[in-house]
Order: sequence, then C-alpha cells, then structure tokens
Amino acid sequence: MASDARCQSEKEKMMATCLVVAVGVSLLGLYLKGDDLSHWRRMRRRRKKKKIRVYMDGCFDMMHYGHCNALRQARALGDELVVGVVSDAEIIANKGPPVTPMHERMIMVKAIKWVDEVIPDAPYAITEGFMKKLFEEYNIDYIIHGDDPCVLPDGTDAYALAKKAGRYKQIKRTEGVSSTDIVGRMLLCTRERSIIDSHNHSSLQRQFSHGHSPKIEDGGPGTGASTRVSHFLPTSRRIVQFSNGKGPGPQARVVYIDGAFDLFHAGHVEILRVARGLGDFLLVGIHNDHTVSAKRGAHHPIMNLHERSLSVLACRYVDEVIIGAPSEVSKDMITTFNISLVVHGTVAENVEYEKKRNETKGESEKRYYEDKTYVSGD
Repeated sequence: MASDARCQSEKEKMMATCLVVAVGVSLLGLYLKGDDLSHWRRMRRRRKKKKIRVYMDGCFDMMHYGHCNALRQARALGDELVVGVVSDAEIIANKGPPVTPMHERMIMVKAIKWVDEVIPDAPYAITEGFMKKLFEEYNIDYIIHGDDPCVLPDGTDAYALAKKAGRYKQIKRTEGVSSTDIVGRMLLCTRERSIIDSHNHSSLQRQFSHGHSPKIEDGGPGTGASTRVSHFLPTSRRIVQFSNGKGPGPQARVVYIDGAFDLFHAGHVEILRVARGLGDFLLVGIHNDHTVSAKRGAHHPIMNLHERSLSVLACRYVDEVIIGAPSEVSKDMITTFNISLVVHGTVAENVEYEKKRNETKGESEKRYYEDKTYVSGD
C-alpha cells in the first residue's frame, strides 16, 4: 500500500511539473507575439548554427575578373568573407611597386559583391601574430588562397603557418588572366599603336566600319589586342556564377548606363555607385570590341567583351548587364527593358565622337523625353 501511495505521489508530481512547463511555454508564446516571437526563433537558430567566417588576402593590383572569381570562390566556402588588402610597402618589399595605390585597391575590393568586410594594410605573409589576430579579433575560421604558390623572397611559403594550424583552404586559380598578362597586353597595344599611327587613320576607320581588319606584322590591330592575347573562354556557367539571377520588380525604377568599362577601375566603381543611387535596378550596357575599337582606336579594348562584362557584373552596384550593347539607346530598347533613366558620364570617348554626339543630341533627347528621362553629365 505504501508503495502504491509513493507511485501515485510521484505521478502527481510529474503531472504538476508538466503542467507548469506547459503554462510557462504558453505564457512565453503570449508574451513573444508577432515580431518578438520571430526574433526569438531566429536567435535560437543562430545559436545552433555559427556563421563560418573566411579570410582571403591579396594585392588586388589592376583588379580583374580573375580576382573577382577568387573572391567568389572564397565566399562560397563560408558565410562571411573578410578580405585583407596588402599594403603598398609590403608589395614593394615582396614583389615590386604596385600599379594602383592602396586607396584605389581598397575601393575596388569593397565594391565586389561577395566581400563582407575589408582589412586595410594586411601583411603579405600570414605571420603568427596576424594569424592570432584573425582568429581572436575577426573570428576567422579558415584562411583561403589560390592553388598557385605564394613564395616569400626567402623561399618560404607565405601560408605555411595557416596550413600547419589546420585552418587553411584552397581554391582554384582562374586561368587565362593575371595582372602581369594585362600589363603585357598594354605593352603590345603601345607597340601596335605606333604602327597604326604611321597609317592613314581615316582609311583604317573606313575598314573598321565595313568589318575589315587590317593586318600588321603578326596580327591586325583591327582585331583588338585582347582578342589575340586573351585566353579566356566564356561559358554560360561562369556568367551565371557572376550574375545576381534576379530581374527588376514590377514597380522598379530601372537606370541604364553604358560604356566600354575597359580595365575596370575605381572611377568606374564610383560612376556605377552614383548611377545605382538614382533608381532601384542598375542595368549596364557593355559595348562590343568592334564598337570600342571604332571609338577609341584600333589598339582598344585591352580586355575583351566577356572579360569586361564579368568585371562589371562582379560590382555590387550592378544588377544586370547587356553583353554587346549598342552604342545608341533606341526607343525600342527603352521599352524592352522598361528603362526609366539613361545616365551618361562627363568624359567623351574622343573629340570626333563628342562632335557627333552633340550633332545628334537634340534628336536623341527628344526621343528619350517621349516616355522616359535622359540625363547627360555634360
């Protein structure tokens, strides 16, 4: 009998405990209504899953789509990407003077849409002290670098300590482009330009306008240096990887700006930032190689159409690009893409182009004003 009484007492205690818990949960649910309850649930999920923070550093000199693809791959290995931009002094000590200064390289890296945080004046090599700072102050889980070797002047691996700590991950280097390669293209174009200057310019322009490519020495400058030098093979998959994959909303204010965007630099970033601030969706037209050559000269562009498109797509201010956009914005184009605002910069391609644009400016503005707004930077 005593045993039965104890069992009954324990059951009653358990039921009372369950009842108290149930009431407590109910009261908590009543207290945490709407947004408060959603926030509480989100906080619980965050506690369960810690965000993985990864770090990647680099010089990012003469930044190109290869750098952008490296940052994209690094970001895919974690939830947040922190990027260290190596100081000018460190680059000079280990590689030689950079082409672009520190503040411009910072602008470029901050503009890449896969970057969450930037550390200026990062060391060229991962030292023990800096690695400790990354782990403790920046909460870095892994240090990322490409599969190309990074060797210090003394012959040691710049990432040896990170590898030893078991906190190192590697990504694939983007083939077909490098800062050294781009400098080579520029030098080749300089040589070709001197050859072109010895020919009749108007004659060359006529050949370009009819689709002919004059041949000089090992290759005609009319083909554009980039088409001979570049080893980049564009694929639909790479375009998709760089794309946001989203179109403008039904009520979005679409802003359009076009240009060559050759050797994508800090000035390009700034004008795209300003343009994006004028609306909800920024559409960028990238002129094809033939159009750029006709406007800027046979030695341009340095980077080909698809290379330039990827550099622009990687910019956080850009929502979509038109690959091979026409040099003139037609009424049909405005209607097709539902463009609300057309933006142009203040720098003309050349004197001849500026003269031609001024001649047709009145007619063009009249066409733009029929449905939309045209803004000129002049």
